[in-house]
Amino acid sequence: MLPAIDIRQTVEDVYRAESRRIFATLVRLVNDFDLAEEAMHEAFASAIEQWPHDGVPANPRTWLVSAGRFKAIDVIRRRSVFDASLAEIGNWLEQIAASKTPRDEEDIEDDRLRLIFTCCHPALSPSTQIALTLREVCDLSTEEIASAFLTTPVTIAQRIVRGKAKIRGTRIPYQVPTLADLPDRLDSVFSVIYLVFNEGYSASSGDSLTRPRLSAEAIQLGRLLLELLPDSEVFGLLSLMLLHESRRTARAAPNGDLILLSDQDRSLWNSNSIREGQSLVERALASPPFGTYTIQAAIAAIHAEAATVAATDWVQIVALYDLLFRANPSPIVELNRAVAFAMRDGPAVGVSLIEAILERGDLADYHLIHAARADLYRQLGKTAQARESYQNALALVQQEPESRFLEKRLRELS
Repeated sequence: MLPAIDIRQTVEDVYRAESRRIFATLVRLVNDFDLAEEAMHEAFASAIEQWPHDGVPANPRTWLVSAGRFKAIDVIRRRSVFDASLAEIGNWLEQIAASKTPRDEEDIEDDRLRLIFTCCHPALSPSTQIALTLREVCDLSTEEIASAFLTTPVTIAQRIVRGKAKIRGTRIPYQVPTLADLPDRLDSVFSVIYLVFNEGYSASSGDSLTRPRLSAEAIQLGRLLLELLPDSEVFGLLSLMLLHESRRTARAAPNGDLILLSDQDRSLWNSNSIREGQSLVERALASPPFGTYTIQAAIAAIHAEAATVAATDWVQIVALYDLLFRANPSPIVELNRAVAFAMRDGPAVGVSLIEAILERGDLADYHLIHAARADLYRQLGKTAQARESYQNALALVQQEPESRFLEKRLRELS
């Protein structure tokens, strides 16, 4: 028998590693987000009580799914005292619990994919689809999602509540769509997976530069999607994530401080991830039509091939950003394109492009545009403008390593 403190740590470890998979399976079994969430938490509470006496099961995830299923039955039985219509649902759940089909134990990864497609049903608005999936599939907080959307937590919370109500009220099925229906559902799924990856690769707030679990989750979801649909843009999405992820170790100093791409030790980049990412983007480019994720992957591949920043083919990168901007004329793409122009044509060109974005009122609350402008002004020797821009960025940033980096830049100006 393990000490209670060890059991609690074991349960916490299982929760961090498996909770969203368990939740996805319980949603399939009970067809209700809130009931599945409640049942999952009750199952983990039972584990804390029972495992010290019974021992940790050989397959904790299966044990927790089973426990959660019975907890859900108990909840429905209690509610059926006040609502007779729930008794039939309780009987149905008991039949499922008694069957213990292999699918319950073996299909958990597919359950997460089913849950994504349920949250990304076309009956929901695109913003609701993404917010709901980030919250329910990947367990991001409303604050984290709000940062990814550049909006407020209240707005995100409202979208999530409306999404759940819509799924429940219209009985949206919990399933992966047919191949014929897939095209209408993929854009939101792509957005969800890549937003999760971005939150893991560069955390929106907090003490850490990255959240490795989230980026690993996104890459795993990308692999699952690729198994379902070997489409060129799925190849491109997975390639993009792998190529970015290859730089993780080099992006932070031992004390957690941010290291820019130009200053990274490229020998620390993960060569296996680079090779896989390059192979995937080559397959994507060889199978047109391809979309924005493939173009971004091609840009990342050029960075991965270069031995130094100076050796980078900025001419080709600018051409790819021009193509990307035509496909997706968003302010974020325009900002990245401006930085690429600065690398090719000089900081003055980059500044003029960034100023044009800000003059339109776009990205005024986005700290990275002010940081980019500050860095270009610094290169031009315009200290006052650089200082003002760094201060603007510092007022907006929510991540501690980025905050320390900006403070360091300000000290250097002084």
